[in-house]
Amino acid sequence: MRFLGSRLRISAIVFVFATIIAAKPASALCSNTNLNGVYGYYHGRPGGSGTLRAVVGQFTADGQGNLTGSWTMSTSGAISTGTFTGSYSIAKNCTGTLAFSSEDIGPANYNIVLDHNHLGFQMIQTDNTVTQPGFGQSQGVVTCGLSGKKQTFATSLLGVLFSTSNAEAIVGQLTLDGKGNISGSETFSVGGTNTTVAVTGTYTQNADCSGTAQITPTGSAATNFNTIAVNAGKELLLIETDNTTLIAGTAQE
Repeated sequence: MRFLGSRLRISAIVFVFATIIAAKPASALCSNTNLNGVYGYYHGRPGGSGTLRAVVGQFTADGQGNLTGSWTMSTSGAISTGTFTGSYSIAKNCTGTLAFSSEDIGPANYNIVLDHNHLGFQMIQTDNTVTQPGFGQSQGVVTCGLSGKKQTFATSLLGVLFSTSNAEAIVGQLTLDGKGNISGSETFSVGGTNTTVAVTGTYTQNADCSGTAQITPTGSAATNFNTIAVNAGKELLLIETDNTTLIAGTAQE
């Protein structure tokens, strides 16, 4: 979301996102069948010099080592989207690899570790010249779409606005009314100045649990996001799709 034209640096994103993965060791005797179904995922460069990236995507694993998916990426504020095919391999100790045919800087490869319940994983890109950790979370059993069911989410969004290089952190509460409307309030920390304002907006959600959101803080311009629902619809992954921004985060019911 744009507020006073700023964003928080991506360096903190990974630490916030990691909280949605259970902090338990992976259990033994895994195989490709343990990565099966639809997953939302995030990965990104955590900071430093050079190009910064954040990617939020969704893929389907068939339980036999094959993947298909789609992604939204901000590359130092330039927004792009795409689709991919790929493969994966899960070892008996619940570690494994992912290979995406066309994502991030081209073909992309990752090492992953499944969590205790095999409902999520931690990931790190293993291609040279990149430093991109992240995570994945199962979509779970859920019927997505505008069902009329109201949900209230706690949000945490972090990023950077490249036109000004200003940092921003946003934490708030958003209510989605089940009919496509958003209301709530959010606290913005912008260069050490904290402000809480009301927000309004609209959203969509497709049957595959992908969607969009447009959120407008009082006194500021509208901001646009792509979203992925995970954890049986109790969490959302978000990435802003306005150019010159690199901001992403989570929303938890």
